[in-house]
Amino acid sequence: MNRTPIILDTDPGIDDAVAIAAALFAPQLDLKLLTTVAGNVSVEKTTRNALQLMHFWHKDIPVAQGAATPLVRKLRDAAYVHGESGMEGYAFVDHLRQPLEKPAFQAIYECLNASPEPITLVAIGPLTNIALLLTQYPKCKAKIKRLVIMGGSAGRGNFTPNAEFNIAIDPEAAARVFESGLEIVMCGLDVTNQAMLSPAYLAQLPSLNQTGKMLHALFSHYRSGSMVTGLRMHDLCAIAWLVKPELFQTQPCFVAVETHGEFTSGTTVVDIEGRYQREPNAHVALDLDVAGFQTWVAEVLELAP
Repeated sequence: MNRTPIILDTDPGIDDAVAIAAALFAPQLDLKLLTTVAGNVSVEKTTRNALQLMHFWHKDIPVAQGAATPLVRKLRDAAYVHGESGMEGYAFVDHLRQPLEKPAFQAIYECLNASPEPITLVAIGPLTNIALLLTQYPKCKAKIKRLVIMGGSAGRGNFTPNAEFNIAIDPEAAARVFESGLEIVMCGLDVTNQAMLSPAYLAQLPSLNQTGKMLHALFSHYRSGSMVTGLRMHDLCAIAWLVKPELFQTQPCFVAVETHGEFTSGTTVVDIEGRYQREPNAHVALDLDVAGFQTWVAEVLELAP
């Protein structure tokens, strides 16, 4: 099997932990580098969480710490969804792992340069690190196969009425990325709000394996849904698209990111109807095969230790 090399930029975060598990254990993927960004919680906490997960799974994937703040704004986090640490609910053991002694955008650049083939970037947090990469090393775009993001929405938001969290936290970075000319796949709230794990599946996770026990403990503190009604796996959709793109209905669209306006900042304006007559700059996921998604999640988590 030809495995797809990927770099995962993340802000763990409980649903990020599931996405990281899938990136590690889906046999179709080859995770080269994990980079962290401030988002769900501070970058110090997201980095600590990423290192804890690598230790838990006995993986030696390098971790690089990224941006501590958005490009021009103060950080607003989502500890109210993920808990104060970002991964409340499970007692991870102590370890001595440390991140690389270089910022995330530098680590991504070096990983891209060292690869004999273009690498897919996957960003499931605010896009600050990706914007910094493109600003500092604009020629690196030739080494990027595509960028798959969890972020945005063609409809309503989950942070403001119109804006999704990852885009709203750093809209200037998102605007820079969408204007970059990269091939972008956008898995936004239109599909991630459908990506539910059922209460019946959640209940049997502790008997699955150690990973299932750990995730079940985290899920008990996760507030994107509930253990009774089902939980939304937002970030996992970006990994699912890489492995099972047939589960998603996508459409080429022009996407603009609003960076001004008291009520509109962070909104992704998705021109589904082509009214602006602008060239599409993203493949936007608009619908999801929920049953197929749930089957795939069960299959990949069974492969975890």
